[in-house]
Amino acid sequence: MSDQFQRRALLQAACAAGLASALPKTWAARIPGDPWLNAQAIIDRLSVPPSFPPRDFLVTDFGAKPCGLTKARAFVSHEDQADVDTPVPGSPDCYPAFAQAIAACVNAGGGRVVIPKGNWFCAGPIVLRSRVHVHLQAGARVYFSNDPADYARHGDFDCGPNGRLVRSRWQSNDCLNFSSMVYAYGQDNIALTGEDWTSVLDGQAGTPFPGGSDCWWTWKGRNETIGAIAQSSTPGYKDGKPSSRITNPRNPTSLAAIAPDLSPAERALIQGEGDHWRADESFLPALSEAGVPIEKRVFGLGHHLRPSMIHLIGCTNVLLQGYQVTNTPFWQHHPVDCRNLVIRGVHANSLGPNNDGFDPESCDHVLVEHCTFDTGDDCIAIKSGKNLDTQYGASQNIVIQHCTMQSGHGAVTLGSEMAGGIQNVYAQHLLLQNIHWQTNPLNTAIRLKTNMNRGGWLRHFYVRHIDIPNGVQTTPAFYSPLKGSPIAPRSVATAAGAVVTFDCDYTPRADTVRTRPPQVSQVHISDVRVGNVNRDGRQQSCFQAVVILGPVASDYNGPTPAPAVLPVSDVSISDCDFGTPANAAQPFYLFNVRDLTLKNVTVGGQVFNTTLSAAPGATAGVS
Repeated sequence: MSDQFQRRALLQAACAAGLASALPKTWAARIPGDPWLNAQAIIDRLSVPPSFPPRDFLVTDFGAKPCGLTKARAFVSHEDQADVDTPVPGSPDCYPAFAQAIAACVNAGGGRVVIPKGNWFCAGPIVLRSRVHVHLQAGARVYFSNDPADYARHGDFDCGPNGRLVRSRWQSNDCLNFSSMVYAYGQDNIALTGEDWTSVLDGQAGTPFPGGSDCWWTWKGRNETIGAIAQSSTPGYKDGKPSSRITNPRNPTSLAAIAPDLSPAERALIQGEGDHWRADESFLPALSEAGVPIEKRVFGLGHHLRPSMIHLIGCTNVLLQGYQVTNTPFWQHHPVDCRNLVIRGVHANSLGPNNDGFDPESCDHVLVEHCTFDTGDDCIAIKSGKNLDTQYGASQNIVIQHCTMQSGHGAVTLGSEMAGGIQNVYAQHLLLQNIHWQTNPLNTAIRLKTNMNRGGWLRHFYVRHIDIPNGVQTTPAFYSPLKGSPIAPRSVATAAGAVVTFDCDYTPRADTVRTRPPQVSQVHISDVRVGNVNRDGRQQSCFQAVVILGPVASDYNGPTPAPAVLPVSDVSISDCDFGTPANAAQPFYLFNVRDLTLKNVTVGGQVFNTTLSAAPGATAGVS
């Protein structure tokens, strides 16, 4: 297994070195002065799409056959079920034909692999390769198998009873796991496109597994958000069912078995109290904190970490365009350590648990434009590693523009996994339409989330020209602080209800190691227009206009002396109208914040021109 990793690393390094030598070094630097000139430089750099030889490889020429459909009762969101189309039992598997068409395209020197109109069943991943453009014609719908075993058959790493797995990242920690439905590692010049939104990639994540009642989404386990709307339950989950959140007996009873060099004190800190650290979603971060190498972080069969739908690692010159993705097991798009990536005109349409629309992680030069997001979690969430998995560095030089957001947790979110840092992010000309405001509202518009475990830094984040005609969620969703915190329980609505939310104490109970204070500064927001909706006879736009919860020093549990816990600083909000908050008595909430500048900010008809600060042990509000 080590040899395979070494070969992959050499390939990736060579690819990166070739790109670096071809690009001016100034493209990686910020232009002084107007920050939006930096945004335009990123847009200009990414204006030329990857090119491919004019050769087509039709998958039907390699044996692909369309499938018939039948109806199945399936979950289509956290709480709703419907009768959906699914391939009839015994449908022809197009995985071999798709793989052969892509291989033939590679052998010919590149070109386009075409999936024609029709319904196609694929029991395995579509693996993208260099110089290959995979294109779905109008009316083409690929139904990916809903059997987890099909994503543990074709990977490069033979992990015995866990299956043949791929190198992956799950919630920003490296591991060997199930393949995603669309996967690439270390490739250059790749494209996945559709003719229009009838070109569909369907992960069937809410459709019951063969012979059972659970589905991919059941593996999330119990939902723990206080005050969630339309997401109070997990599809098909009942206490006692297998999930990523309950102790997995396959995981060792002590880290001493897999990380013997840890001291007893280090082991106790990472494991925390009780047995919860042995749940899969906690065990993987524990392995990262313990310094366990990726080849020993083996999940797949027997574990419950759902794969992302489209997962690209270490790729350059990437185009994602024009298709619809739906019913995804986990995050809809998750590029990691990618350079020069454009996602354009994509409909990210999946309402299940953790169904983030687009999560670029430790990526450099990314353009997101003309996409529509209707998601079961954050519409866009920019990330950069978690725990000690920060080798890919920061996410940076990212432009988000001309997109539409409907349901979701945060429309534009940074974090929570941001240990490697995030900088130079620009969001402009966005319609946060929130058409489902009555039943499944957008929780918050501009969202930052981190904590004393994630650490990292955020700087140079710019937002302008944002239209939110139907507001955001008008009821609060509170977070649960740690025991001993100066924050009272059920007092700060960081999970939902504010238009702008900075949450530097995000889900602190989820992390046993809390030794890395985050740093947040240089955030500038302007021209945000928020409309009211009629909620119970009252005109309301949100619960609060702005919530900024800075780092909470009492969360720190590492050695002394503790590092400095800095306030959120150098934040400006200007020329905005936040409508009428439901919490008119406290439209702003601040904790551990220095110099929040409000200039021509209208809230409930009142105009604010002031600078606000709040000490680490106190809160500040404006009424």
